[in-house]
Parts: sequence; C-alpha cells; structure tokens
Amino acid sequence: MSELGARASGQGRIFQTSGDQYIEEHHHHYGAGAGGPLFGREAAALAGAGPTAPDSVRMPLVGRAPGILRDREQLRERLGAAVAGPGGEVHVVHGMGGCGKTALAYWLFTEAVRAHGRVGFWVNASELMSLRAGMLAVAGDRGAGADELAAAAAGRRAAADLVWHYLDHSGAPWLLVLDNADDPTVLEGGAWLRASGRGTVLVTTRHATSPLWRRPGVHRHPLGVLPLEEAAQVLCDLAPDAGDLASARKVAERLGRLPLALTLAGSHLSHQLLESWSMDEYDRKLGEESTVIVDRGAAGHGGSQSRQLVGRTWQLSLDALAGQGLPEATTLLRLLSFLAADPVPLSVLVPVARGEVTPDGLEPALRPEQLEPALKGLIDHSLAELVTVDGVRCVRAHGVLLDSVAGGVPEDRRAIVARAAASLLEAALPGEGSDSPATRSRLALLAPHVTRLLTAAADERTAALGVRVLRQVYESGDYAAALVLAPTVVAAARGVLGAEHRLVLEAEHLQGTALFRMGRFAESEELHRRVLERREALLGADDVDTLHSCAALSQSLDLLDRDEEAESWGRRALDGYRRTLGEDSPEALFIWCGLIEILPQLGKERELAEEGPALVGACERALGPDHPTTVLARHDYAGGLFEFGRHEEAEPMARQVLADRLRLQGPDHPLTLSATSLTARITHALGRTDEAIRMMKELSEHRARVLGEEHPFAAHDRAWVATWQAEARG
Repeated sequence: MSELGARASGQGRIFQTSGDQYIEEHHHHYGAGAGGPLFGREAAALAGAGPTAPDSVRMPLVGRAPGILRDREQLRERLGAAVAGPGGEVHVVHGMGGCGKTALAYWLFTEAVRAHGRVGFWVNASELMSLRAGMLAVAGDRGAGADELAAAAAGRRAAADLVWHYLDHSGAPWLLVLDNADDPTVLEGGAWLRASGRGTVLVTTRHATSPLWRRPGVHRHPLGVLPLEEAAQVLCDLAPDAGDLASARKVAERLGRLPLALTLAGSHLSHQLLESWSMDEYDRKLGEESTVIVDRGAAGHGGSQSRQLVGRTWQLSLDALAGQGLPEATTLLRLLSFLAADPVPLSVLVPVARGEVTPDGLEPALRPEQLEPALKGLIDHSLAELVTVDGVRCVRAHGVLLDSVAGGVPEDRRAIVARAAASLLEAALPGEGSDSPATRSRLALLAPHVTRLLTAAADERTAALGVRVLRQVYESGDYAAALVLAPTVVAAARGVLGAEHRLVLEAEHLQGTALFRMGRFAESEELHRRVLERREALLGADDVDTLHSCAALSQSLDLLDRDEEAESWGRRALDGYRRTLGEDSPEALFIWCGLIEILPQLGKERELAEEGPALVGACERALGPDHPTTVLARHDYAGGLFEFGRHEEAEPMARQVLADRLRLQGPDHPLTLSATSLTARITHALGRTDEAIRMMKELSEHRARVLGEEHPFAAHDRAWVATWQAEARG
C-alpha cells in the first residue's frame, strides 16, 4: 500500500484510490466515545462526522490525465453545453476499452469545475461496493448527517434515495461522473442512475446496449477511435522528437488509432533510456512483434492496472461475460483473433449456429445455441460491432484487440484455434469456377482473413486454403486483389510445404497470371519460365500443370510481341491437352482461344478462317453457349475478323460478346472491359466516330478505376480517344 499523504484528526475520513480506482476508506476515531467500525469495511467511516469532503469523490480518479484531448469536438461541445446549462440531463458515453471515455470525462470534469463553477464528483461505478461507497460519500459532501449515512450503509434506509435527496437539494450545481459503469446492473439494482435539475450526470461504459441507457432523458454518445490526423498528432504531442507527422501516421494506422495504444506508444517513445527508437523503428517493431510491445509504455508511469494496458483491458469485459454465463464469448473472440481486423461476414459464423460446422477442441466449446448470445455479448461490451459492407452484415473487432487476444492464446491451443478458423473459412467460400459480381464481392470480404490466418498459423491445411482462395480470387476476375494476395500465399505455402511442392508451384503460377492480367508482361514471362522449368523437371513434359505453364508463357509472349514464340508454346500446350485431357477439354479449348488471338498478328488469315468457326462450334458443343471459354472464343474470333478488316462480320459478334459479358460477369470484370474496347474500335472502323469516342472515354475511366491508371490497357484507351478526336477535328 502506498503512503496516504494525508492525516485525519477527530473523526475525519480519508479516501484513497488504488489499482482500478476502487475506493478504500481509512478510519481514525479519536476522543471520548470513539469506537471501532460499526458496519464493516464498506461503511465504517460513515459513522463519523465532519464537514470536510472526501478527496476521493472530489477528484478525477484517472491513471494518467491527458495533456491535450484531441478530436471529439462535437461531443465536447454537446457535453460542455450540458454542464453550462441548468442541469437535469444524463449522458452516457460508451465504447470499447481504451477509446478514451475516461479521458473525455476528465476533460468535462475539469471544464465543469473551472469554467462553470460546478462541484465535481467522480465515482468509480465498476462494481457495487465502490459505487455505494462513492455515492454515500457524495451524499456526505452535500450535507447528509452521520446517522443518515450509517443507516443507509447498514441497509436501514434506501441508500440511493438518500444520495439523490441531497443531490436534488444541493446548494451548488454539480457534475457527477460515474466512471467505468461496464455492468449496468450495478446502477440499475439500487436505482442509482437518476436525473436532477441541480446537476448533470455523465456515465462512461463499455456496455453499448443496456436498456438503462434507453430511458427518457438519457442521451447516448458512442465513442470510437480517432481520425488518422488526430491520432498521429497524439503521438507527436507525446514524443515530438521521435519522428515527423508522416511517420506518426504510419504508427497510428498500425495501432488502429486507439487512444490508449497511442498514449502508451507515445509514452514509450518519449521515455526511452537504453534504446532510442524513432517512430519508423517503432512501426517496424510493431510489424515484427505485433502490438505486444505497446504495453511497455506503461512501465514506470502509473499504468500497471488492467484498464491501462492494451493487453489486459479487454479481459475485464471477457471476465464479466464469463461471470454472466457466457464463457463462449472468449472462445468466439479467440476465433476472430486469428482472422483479420477487417469485417467478418456473419455468414462465416452461421454454419456453427446451425450445427453444420463444429469447430473441434475449443475450450470452452462453442455450442450452436450459445453462438448468438456470445456474439451479442461481445457487441454489448463494445468488443465488437456490427457493420454492413456492400449489403453484407458483418462483425468487426479492433485490430489491437485482436492482436492482444491472439497473443494470449496458449501455445498448445493455437493449432486448435487455427484449425477451427480454417474450417469456418472453408465452409464460407463460394463454389469454384464462378466469376459473377456476387462471387467477387464475397471473396473480397474473405481474402483478408485467409491472409491473416496464414500469417498467424501457417500449416498444410491453411496453405492449401490460401492457394484455393488465391485461385478463386483470380478466376473471379479480381486480378488486382489476386496480385496483392499472391506473395503472402506463396511465402506461407513455401515455408510449410517446401519450394518444390505442387501447391507452391500453383501459387507461383497464379501470381504470374495475375502479373500478366495487370499488364506486367515481362515479370509474368520471367516467373512463368521459372515455374515451367521446375514443373517440367519434377512432373514431366505432359503433366497438366506443366502444360498450364506452357499456355501461360504463350500469353505473356504474345503481349510482349514475340508472336512466333507465343504460337510455339501455345501449340505445345494445345497438343498436350488434346493428348492427355481430350480434344474438347476446357483446357484445350481455352488455349486454342489464345492461338486464335495470335493468328492475325502473324498474318495467318486462312488459318483464322478455318480455326475460328471450328473453335466457336467446339466450345458451344462441349461447354455450352454461356461458358466463359465459349464467350472468349467468340471474342477472339471477332477480334481476328476485325484485324483482317472484316468489320461488318465482326460487329454483331463483338456486340453479342459484350452483352454476354455484362450479363454473366458484370460491368467491372476486366474481360467485359476488353469486350467494350473491341466493340468501340469496330464502331470507329465502321465510321461511327462520335459513338466510338464516347464508348472509349467511358471505358478509359472505368478501366483506370478497376485496373489502375498505370495499366497499359488504360493508357491504350486514352491513346485511342486522343487519336480519334484528332481525326474528328481534322
């Protein structure tokens, strides 16, 4: 116990706070008639008398007061107006642990006392004992007599009625802060939360959805993380010599702009002795060690308590949920911690609730009937929130929270949690081979979680899952996303399976095809050559995967204007597919499309006239009219006709291809954009220049949005527009 730093005489009372702001009372009885405590630890001092207000309720009980409160302007204006007015309002500020609720309350307390002449009271409402002791101390401050307080403490008089009687009759206006009211039943049980015309009540809580906050006259204010600029400025406020604002932005973003994490990081950077990290170095350390290093900023600065450590503050809420009969909330949060901080579609969890997926080995077990209560508990306690992304309902938790929870999973349980998370993602994935807009949207939501799982717990199962998702993202037409995902999947799969494993080679192959689709043809060609050499050596010349590499290499060489080489590799792939898979196999028909595209560049009009109709007929017969390869066959044949000047024949086929692309794949699919480009060029060749310019301008903007301004095809679109506009003027 630390020194009190205060003395009592007569029957004075001294209130000290320690730890998580629990009030301890120290009693000194002197003179005739003095005796021992009458009613136990909670109320012993209340038997005394004396006019002096206890410091415990007249002072904000905060671990570290903020020097500057960044952002929160609108909320500060609203709360400032409340303490400047006549009173009668109750305000509830709710949010996750570490978001700055107590800092905001401290600011309002100081504002009320210094600027508006109010009496300020600060009571820790985290549990009933501290709440009762604090509130009875408030009553004593407002004039309640020793006998009244003793009766209330002994249960002979309603304690809350006594407190609010004296608050209602206070000679001075007041502000009452009920801090850390994370269990609303503590306030509700004795009717402690009331409004009074003599003052304003501010409640801080993690519990977002209590019916207590929905009563008339209670105003709710959600509190989230800081905007990026303000979050970066917090770091610069605390550690001005550690780096500039640009460096601070990187650290702030990695910390998810959470005020507690920012405060601890800034404290660490500003109080280094043996080390001297810059913000850039700190950012690098966060990448290496995760957010576990953030709590080092609490050392030596009064920050040893749970609420002041990012690695512990969440546990208070999880312990409360366990106490309410929901230990499964911890299990669910552990599962989420092996996924990304991005929104998780609720559809990922639905199979568990239905009993269709049973994650094995989890402790406590995640029973189907307990999943929804556990999820609701996380949301109620601000450990997660519901969000909607493109019409999909999702749950999202803060990245620092997920990091700290994942770091706390015992080593011998990590593989079990990882397997459970993998099973949820596997069940949530769409069927393979689809490239509809709905599939792309779904994969876009799931891909970040696969990436996170790979980095958190790579094994054979998660590596296979990563390659599967990479393949599906590519096949859906989201080539940019595939290119972002590929390095992580390749590295994780290689680390687990070895560089020569078939799945690793498939991941590298997909990376090469994504490079090709994003216009990085030389890099694609180089990677495909390396993969081809290894596949041929390991699997043989006629293995299907080796033939895939031949086909992909042919495509890259075609766009590098090395047409003879492209045709040679394409013919080798076509012959191999026909031998091993059959004349009308999807693989054979697909690479045949690529060869049809090369023929005009080699001036082989006769071959195009023979092979083009044959290819389209074979695709329609074997795959059906709406198969992507059938549509591609028509596209490439129409393109060949156009290149040989047969514009009238090409136009109806090109317009049909465009209509099919729009219907089957949507307006944002890169192949739809290619069909638009072909149609616009044919339209121009037929003399309808204005229509062609309009189509190409729209395409240029669209392609730049989907594939990026720097993509070669986007540059080609702009060049066509400029050329045609010059022709129209001249």
